[in-house]
Amino acid sequence: MTTASTAIASPQPQTAGPFERVLRPFADVREGEGLTALLMLANLFLLMTGYYILKVVREALIGSTGGAELASYASAGQALALTLFVPLYGWFSSRVARLSLIVGFVGFFLITLELFYVGISASVPFIGFIFFIWVGIFSLATVAQFWSFANDIYRLGVGERLFPLIGIGATAGSPVGAKAAGMLFEAGISIPVMLQIAAGLLVIHLVLYWLIHRRDERAAAAAPDEDSGVESSTSPLTGAGGFRLVFRSHYLKLVVLLLVLLNIVNTTGEYVLRRTVVDAAAEAISAGRAANAESFIGGFYGDFFFWVNLLAVVIQAFLVSRIVKRLGMAGVLLILPLIALGAYGLIGLGAGLVVLRWVKTAENATDYSLMNTGRQLFWLPTDRDEKYKAKQAADTFFVRTGDLFSAGIVFAGTTWLSLSVAGFAWVNVAIVLAWLVVAVRTYRHYRLLCANCP
Repeated sequence: MTTASTAIASPQPQTAGPFERVLRPFADVREGEGLTALLMLANLFLLMTGYYILKVVREALIGSTGGAELASYASAGQALALTLFVPLYGWFSSRVARLSLIVGFVGFFLITLELFYVGISASVPFIGFIFFIWVGIFSLATVAQFWSFANDIYRLGVGERLFPLIGIGATAGSPVGAKAAGMLFEAGISIPVMLQIAAGLLVIHLVLYWLIHRRDERAAAAAPDEDSGVESSTSPLTGAGGFRLVFRSHYLKLVVLLLVLLNIVNTTGEYVLRRTVVDAAAEAISAGRAANAESFIGGFYGDFFFWVNLLAVVIQAFLVSRIVKRLGMAGVLLILPLIALGAYGLIGLGAGLVVLRWVKTAENATDYSLMNTGRQLFWLPTDRDEKYKAKQAADTFFVRTGDLFSAGIVFAGTTWLSLSVAGFAWVNVAIVLAWLVVAVRTYRHYRLLCANCP
C-alpha cells in the first residue's frame, strides 16, 4: 500500500497568532495552523447543523406520510442505494480534480434537496420514505467526504493533533441543529422552507471548502521543496473503485470489520434501551406515575439525548486530544469497546433502567466523540484513492451493513429465541469480545503503516 504525502504546509511564524491562542486549550495547535483548523471546525459544524435539521424533518415527514412501518425498511433501502452510489462516486472521483469532486459532490445533494422541496410541496406519494433513505445516505456520505478531505490535506502527525479539535464541529453542530429544528417547528415554519434553510447551510459549507482548498494550494506553492500535495490536489484519483480497494487491503478489511461490529453493538444496544424504556413506561402507568406511554418515553429520551450530547461535547473538547497524545491510537481503539463490555455485562447481570441509562449515555457519548475521531484517524496512513473511494465505501455501505446485521439479530432474538433484555445484552458482550480482538489487530496494522509514512 502506498502511503499518502499530502499536507497543509503551514507557514511557521515566530509567535502564536490569535487563532492558535484561542484553540490551544482544546488541542496542540502549532504556529500557522489555527485559521485552517478553525475553518475546518466551522465547516463540519455547519454540515452537522444542516444534517440535524434534515434529520428532524425526516422524522416528522415519515411519521405523517408513511409511519414507523415504512421507516423500519429504510436501512435495507439505504444499503441497496449505496451499492450504486459508491461505484458512481469512484467513477466520478477518477475523472476530476479535488475541488471539482467536492463541488460536484455537494452540488448533487443540493440539487436533490431542491427536488425534494418540489416533491414535498406537491405531496408526491411515498416522498417521506424516499426522503428518509436520502437523508441516511446524505449523513454518511457527506461526513465521509469531509474527513476524506481532512485526511488529504493533513499529514499523519498533524492529523493526530488536529482531528480531535476539528471533531468539536460535529459534537457541537448536532445539538444545535436539533434545537434549531425544534424551534423552527414551534414557530410554524413549513417543511419546504426548512429544506431551503438546510440548503443555505450547504452553500456556505461549499464556500468554506473552497477557502480551505485555496489556503492549502497557497501553502503548497509557498513551500515547493516540501512534499505538500499540490500535485495531488489538481489531479483526479486513479486506481480501482471503493469496494475493490477495501477488499484488496488487509488493513482496510480490518477497519470495515471493526466498523460493522461497532455498529452492530451500538444499534442492538439501542434496541435494548428502547425495549427497557417501553417496559418501564408500562410499569409507570400501572403504578400511576405516568399519564401515558408517550409522555414517559418522550420525557426519558429528551433528557437522555441532552446528556449524551452534552457529555460528547465535553469529551471531544477537553479529553480526546489528550487521549490521542498520551495513549495514542491504542487508547482510541480500545476505550469504547471496554466501556461497552462493562455496560452490557451489567445489563446482562440484571441492571435496571437507571443503570442502563447511564452506561448507554457513557457508551454513546464516547462513540460520538472519541471513537468518531478514531474513525477518521484510521485513514491518515492510507493513499489518496483509499482516503476518498475506500472511505466512502467503509463509512456508508459497511456502516449500514452493521445496522442490517443488528436488525437480523433482533428479529432472530425476538421471533425464534425469545431473548430477554439480558439475553440481548449477553449477545452484545460476545460481539464486543470479537470487536476487541479486531481492534488490537487493526492497531498493529496501523502502527506498521505509520512506520512507513513520510
